[in-house]
Amino acid sequence: MTFDFDAEIKQHLDVIRKLEGKPGVFTASSDDTFYNKAWLRDIYFIVLGFLETGDIKTVQNAAKALLTVFVKHKDKINWAIENKPHYAWQYIHARFNPETFEEYWEEWGNSQNDAVGEVLNLIVTLEELGASVVETDEEREMVQKIVDYLVNLEYWHDDDNGIWEENMEVHASSIGSVVAALKKANRLDWLEVPDVAIERGESALRALLPRESTTKFTDLALLTLIYPFAVTTEEETVEILKNVEYHLVKDKGVIRYKLDRYYNNNIDGYSEEAEWCFGLSWLAIIYAERGDKEKAYYYLRRAKNAVTQDGEVPELYYSHTDKPNDNTPLGWAESMYVVALQKVKEMG
Repeated sequence: MTFDFDAEIKQHLDVIRKLEGKPGVFTASSDDTFYNKAWLRDIYFIVLGFLETGDIKTVQNAAKALLTVFVKHKDKINWAIENKPHYAWQYIHARFNPETFEEYWEEWGNSQNDAVGEVLNLIVTLEELGASVVETDEEREMVQKIVDYLVNLEYWHDDDNGIWEENMEVHASSIGSVVAALKKANRLDWLEVPDVAIERGESALRALLPRESTTKFTDLALLTLIYPFAVTTEEETVEILKNVEYHLVKDKGVIRYKLDRYYNNNIDGYSEEAEWCFGLSWLAIIYAERGDKEKAYYYLRRAKNAVTQDGEVPELYYSHTDKPNDNTPLGWAESMYVVALQKVKEMG
């Protein structure tokens, strides 16, 4: 299997661009799916494909849009800083209307600290690149408020719904997202980040890893700690990779965790977990960054095998089938495939 890296990168970035409405606002999937909404987390992972391939303007548009969403809901954020949230609706919501920037108010697992960390991470990354989107005093204050919000939550031991928007518990991937963001924010002289907030996050991470949580021994979400957050030690990285590859890698993707019931192919919701396509790209990215050309190409070939005949990357395939679910293309999966292509291309 050969790769025309530049052509494939362009093709898949074009697929992602079709999900963009207002500048920088990407829906998770197409208009005719339930994923026709904008998620904080999905936008962050979607723009990594543009960041890694040098399209800074698209990344700036996304960061600006996310910052605008937060400013729109500043009263709620101010309340959460003063009064620690206890119910999911009191947290910064994970999803918003891509046209109006209003929150969706139906019941949802909106306690997602990782997503808020990702927004902060994106904004401060652009600051460090000299491509700031923070232009007004109100926006500048909001970036500080995001820091204050996460610190006030005591994110290092705060139960949240996590990356998969499911059960409330302390998640390593959520802690790691915030640690990565606060460490970057701490390098900016105009932001105040309590050192103890980073120290407690790192301490909590060391205590929990290589587990994702009390109930999850291993989980696809742990790969975020290696890329893009880079908050694991070498020993932790090796252990996470070993566990994910041994327990979770399947033919068309990587299952999120054992006994995952979401899109489970078994009528009883047991032992036929859905195979998430971006997991294969993720492993290719990590091995490329580690300089392991053989394994990077191995997982990139596996990832390419999950691309549909129409040239799209689905969210997932039903277990042991060639049938993807309806969320095709998934913007986040497209982006991770682009990043994998770019990283492996750079290996030569």
